[in-house]
Amino acid sequence: MNKADQRLYKERLLALRAELRNDVRQMADSVLQKTPAEANGNSSVMPMHMAEIGSDNFEREFTLSLLSTKDRTLDQIERALERMEDGFYGVCDQCGTRIPKTRLKAIPYTSRCVRCASSQG
Repeated sequence: MNKADQRLYKERLLALRAELRNDVRQMADSVLQKTPAEANGNSSVMPMHMAEIGSDNFEREFTLSLLSTKDRTLDQIERALERMEDGFYGVCDQCGTRIPKTRLKAIPYTSRCVRCASSQG
């Protein structure tokens, strides 16, 4: 991979990392640090309706799932940046072949070619 391509992918990875970190911070601030009443815009201590509690619990579980996914993606981005520093970015970590540029454009943090990623399920 030439230096210009590597610079472009590094910029994309850094921008994506910054965006995801911001998303994670906002999601954590808005959901995980609020009481159920505050999350629904209700600052009183009045009990909520059971349906509201169920809805609030669903929203929290959904947000936690999204946070987990974003956290895994952030880990993959960090590993991609490390591979870049080590000179292995763009090389499949399973079979050792070059990862096509089209795949890196779509998923710049990928560590596997399409064939190896597909065989994993």
